[in-house]
Amino acid sequence: MKLSDTLPTVIDVLARATRTATPVPDPRTPKPGARTGCSWCGGAAAWHRTVRGRWILIEHGTWPLTAIPAGKRWRIAGDGTAVNLGSAAPSDTCRITHFDICPARPAPIGSDILLTLWQRNSQQPTDHG
Repeated sequence: MKLSDTLPTVIDVLARATRTATPVPDPRTPKPGARTGCSWCGGAAAWHRTVRGRWILIEHGTWPLTAIPAGKRWRIAGDGTAVNLGSAAPSDTCRITHFDICPARPAPIGSDILLTLWQRNSQQPTDHG
């Protein structure tokens, strides 16, 4: 993802916040009322705001970049923002979203590692209740 792709969104959010005197949301703070972890399966994961202002669940831990398909690779910036790496390879590790391996969702197709993690999650007891 290029800076030129995200800069207009950041400028728009800051301009809107200035006009409306609305504080800019801190990307490290989960959306109000959000539960910790996945509300579908009860699995543990952390909420992070994306560069486009949406919230996603990111699995704990890192994975070898080469093991995760392009488009499914994420990095957590120093301010807590989740950045999709696409096919970029700025380092040798990446993170994945819980949505890609949530056992309450259909099994992932096209990636042996994501399918293995999905199967692992489907066998683990959860605190969902």
